[in-house]
Amino acid sequence: MPPLPSQRPPTIDPVAASRWEHFPNLVHPAASAWLHEEVARRMQERLQWIVKQPERWLHWQPLRGGLAIHPVLAQRYAQAQCQVVQTPVATVPLVQRAISKPWWNLQRWRAPAVQFGAPSAPAQMLWANMALHMAADPQALITRWHQLLEADGFVMFSCLGPDTLRELRELYAALGWPAPAHEFTDMHDWGDMLVEAGFAEPVMDMERITLTFSSAEHLLAELRGLGRNLHPQRFAGLRGRRWHAALKAQMTQALADPTQPDRLRLGFEIIYGHAFKPAPRMQVREQTRISLEDFRSALQKKP
Repeated sequence: MPPLPSQRPPTIDPVAASRWEHFPNLVHPAASAWLHEEVARRMQERLQWIVKQPERWLHWQPLRGGLAIHPVLAQRYAQAQCQVVQTPVATVPLVQRAISKPWWNLQRWRAPAVQFGAPSAPAQMLWANMALHMAADPQALITRWHQLLEADGFVMFSCLGPDTLRELRELYAALGWPAPAHEFTDMHDWGDMLVEAGFAEPVMDMERITLTFSSAEHLLAELRGLGRNLHPQRFAGLRGRRWHAALKAQMTQALADPTQPDRLRLGFEIIYGHAFKPAPRMQVREQTRISLEDFRSALQKKP
């Protein structure tokens, strides 16, 4: 059976997405975006429904996904080995300083040391917060996550949904401007992509979060910390001061919160998902060849 074609979120520019993936966090160089931290906190609450206790777990891109959640996860899985995958390499020291306990903290000596870099062994849990919607090739990324998990391991992830920035999209459309962001993938499509990558039992849900801001300048600064416009038809040149002033004026009027004076509001659709990597099934033929790893996984699988 030929491999299925790689899927991307609607209207995403893969070259721009790849550049963003390797672009240092210059807006908040030592912190994660507030919304990402809040989503991570909410996603962590969903772990109470998963009985499996991993012996090894992998934290995917914590600088953008959320640094504050790491000690919470580390406490939940206090005896588990943690592997951190963080790029670009220049940002690794920032993450190390943020999540490492001081030398005098007893937990530093009692808990397993956090490892950085490419995983040397498969994990039982992979935590990836707010990464998929900015990926240059999300299907390939999901497949990579599948490869990093051992049989019966699970992935926990979140990302932005298609109703995100609806008010801002409507404003740009009314003014005849190119879209302010690429379109985001629906949660049902994410579920299909998980199955295509080899995951089983995907569970998807979503919620809408409305944020309010004191000014258009504050709102724009927050959006810069969340990501970039990866739409292929985004404005190709540099905007001038007049356009920037016009944008803030239009946002102040169009995004005004009717319930709170002098506040602007903007909505975000948040998608949460988790799925398990099933144990390999051995097909019985006259001659059957399986890898040693698959054979061990099959023997260890509970009936």
